[in-house]
Amino acid sequence: MIPRYSRPDMVAIWSPETKFRIWYEIEAHACEAMANLGVIPRENADAVWKAKDVEFDVARIDEIEAVTKHDVIAFLTHLAEHVGSDEARFVHQGMTSSDVLDTCFNVQLVRSADILIKDMDGLLAALKKRAIEHKDTVRVGRSHGIHAEPTTMGLTFARFYAEMDRNLARLKLAREEVATGAISGAVGTFANIDPAIEEHVCEQLGLSPEPISTQVIPRDRHAMFFATLGVISSSIENVATEIRHMQRTEVLEGAEFFSMGQKGSSAMPHKKNPVLTENLTGLARLVRSAVVPALENVALWHERDISHSSVERAIGPDACVTLDFALARLTGVIDKMLVYPQNMLDNMNKFPGLVMSQRVLLALTQAGVSREDAYSMVQRNALKVWEERLDFRELLLADADVVAALGEDGVNEKFDMGYHTKHVDTIFARVFKD
Repeated sequence: MIPRYSRPDMVAIWSPETKFRIWYEIEAHACEAMANLGVIPRENADAVWKAKDVEFDVARIDEIEAVTKHDVIAFLTHLAEHVGSDEARFVHQGMTSSDVLDTCFNVQLVRSADILIKDMDGLLAALKKRAIEHKDTVRVGRSHGIHAEPTTMGLTFARFYAEMDRNLARLKLAREEVATGAISGAVGTFANIDPAIEEHVCEQLGLSPEPISTQVIPRDRHAMFFATLGVISSSIENVATEIRHMQRTEVLEGAEFFSMGQKGSSAMPHKKNPVLTENLTGLARLVRSAVVPALENVALWHERDISHSSVERAIGPDACVTLDFALARLTGVIDKMLVYPQNMLDNMNKFPGLVMSQRVLLALTQAGVSREDAYSMVQRNALKVWEERLDFRELLLADADVVAALGEDGVNEKFDMGYHTKHVDTIFARVFKD
């Protein structure tokens, strides 16, 4: 997580100040619940709430931790400095450090997910707008990077929209999966703390009580969360890779916006490079790098160990902050992306008519020619287009076997571009459902 690839709202969620504020709220709500149950005096719970406007001193907490070698104890010591040692003596009663750490971590993940969901909404809106704009902009579809059959640029945007829409659904499920808290004490048995306290704290923080914790919240929940972030990052790379290919000089069907004063190369003034989508490809790798460690965190010793802790201190902020930045960057790329319809037609016509080969093949079989013979008839003409850049339709019209089966009008009919775009509206209705 570096400033270059960070946005302030997401960074704030993972700041030490926010973390300690959440820790405080967990402890204060727990004291309030204990007072409600008559476990601790009401005045002690009220005293804790007197610190609600305190700006906790991160440097002071770090100073205490340097001695205690324990971050939660360092925080509790600092809290007592504000509340008073006698007034704070019931803080953390019956709790264990993981009650604070895990519940806080999940609050941060939920808040991060809320930002990411808004990011996804913005990206979906941009993709939908461009899809509608270019619904009928014809371009050649490619398989293996080779010309296949006509499609439209709108369908390309719609395909990415559908993928990101699935990712939004996954993200919402991942948010729900990780939105649990645990205030269950050592090894999760509630031996020293009433389950009602957990219920109260979770309700106040917008979480659900973890049905069964050990001394930690089960890490399969977090594995699901980070795996979802990894899938979203791969989808970002999918879109970015398409744009990078489109921007290649010999293709140039689309390109990133190039602003006034922008420079593409320190050596070659003519360069316009797809730097944003290349950057997105790299950022996707960073987000995915969190997935395997999150999966490996699932297996802990007995009721707990802390092998997951160092991992999560890194992947929590890094993955969320990086993905937030990447989604915002991709939205900007889509919003401003340049599209070149004429280049799309020019590229398709580099091998004139070749993309209609399947339609001719099917027509020949429907006319009574065996599929093997029909394939041979079409291919022998198609290969001449590849090798000699001849016109596919003219070659077919000069092929006696083809004309005998289809007639000249039958051949000409097979070169109607509308044949390939006739179901675009149906696909759009499926994708956008409106």
